[in-house]
Amino acid sequence: MDPIRNPYAPGAGQRPPELAGRDEQLENFRVVLERVARGRPERSMVLTGLRGVGKTVLLNALRSAAVRAKWGTGKLEARPEQRLRRPLSSALHQAVRELGHPQSDDVDHVLGVIKSFAQRDAAPNAKLRDKWSPGIDAPAVPGRADSGDIEIDLVELLTDAGGLAADLGRGVAIFIDEMQDLHPDDVSALCAACHEISQASLPVIVVGAGLPHLPAVLSASKSYSERLFRYARIDRLSRDAADAALQRPAEDEEASYAKDALEAMYAATGGYPYFIQAYGKVAWDVAPQSPISAEDVAVAAPAAEAELAVGFFGSRYERATPGEREYLRAMADAASALGPDEVDEVESVPTSAVAEVLGRKPQSLSPARDALLKKGLIYSGERGRIAFTVPHFGKYLRSVS
Repeated sequence: MDPIRNPYAPGAGQRPPELAGRDEQLENFRVVLERVARGRPERSMVLTGLRGVGKTVLLNALRSAAVRAKWGTGKLEARPEQRLRRPLSSALHQAVRELGHPQSDDVDHVLGVIKSFAQRDAAPNAKLRDKWSPGIDAPAVPGRADSGDIEIDLVELLTDAGGLAADLGRGVAIFIDEMQDLHPDDVSALCAACHEISQASLPVIVVGAGLPHLPAVLSASKSYSERLFRYARIDRLSRDAADAALQRPAEDEEASYAKDALEAMYAATGGYPYFIQAYGKVAWDVAPQSPISAEDVAVAAPAAEAELAVGFFGSRYERATPGEREYLRAMADAASALGPDEVDEVESVPTSAVAEVLGRKPQSLSPARDALLKKGLIYSGERGRIAFTVPHFGKYLRSVS
């Protein structure tokens, strides 16, 4: 098989050649765009799921849909050490530029508000050289979105941006990846601002993506967040969708898979989109000819697993301290000791079981557990239980221990 024609794309956030199994989310978002643009009430969206299920890819696909609808769009990736003002200012700056509003005075006013919002990140008496500039030529608008109260400022900022979009019968969409990493005050302010904007029927929506515990983060911030967002859980692909993700790109290159090869691929990947791309790429390269067979998949498996061990699993494992790695390995051992009736779909384990594996009191393990939660390596979907944010991570840990 010609490696130059290999269609698979196992890159972080890289769109696969066939975005299989996401038609429902794309159609729901199309309806949201139409309703909001027509002044109909609609909720913002939140995508949740484990690492490697394609949240970022889907987030980008939704943004592309908004661009095709001639909306103004901007995207940011939340980081634990960064507050919201600067990245959101950059995202909204891009959204306003995409709208292409014909009235330059109105555009300059909104850009000035964005600049005021961004520069409020510095102290009130800071010198000009210490103020971050978002690259906006328009002068800042004093007294608008610069109070220092992020909740008040966000409402004013999004109100002005939404008004600009409403003039054109379109909307503004802000896409936030890794949303669970937003600062708690920013999460609270964003929820409150979305609530205000929705009540005012302004065409502004937020589309967030994050780990499975993101709904709990939002709910802890504002109790009404459960009604504020439309939640979509992004999971591994069904067998039919996984087959399509492999077959359609191959068919475009005049190749195919044998039936037993597709069965072997699903067994190896578990239907996780990132794994499908990783195994598909190696299987294509090692196969001598089409159709790709189960034997080819078997030959490809060690190389694919070795690549995942370094780039997908290993890079995350290296971020943990020795004490945290001990906790991770204990989680994997605790999961393997559970009976068939005790294992849920994300292979979560009780924190007490982890402590039992290590022969320690649960309270003494709190620092390691909290550090792993902050690093996004584990999450807690319910009280007293934890799970890996990366699928098959337990299997990887047991293989290297």
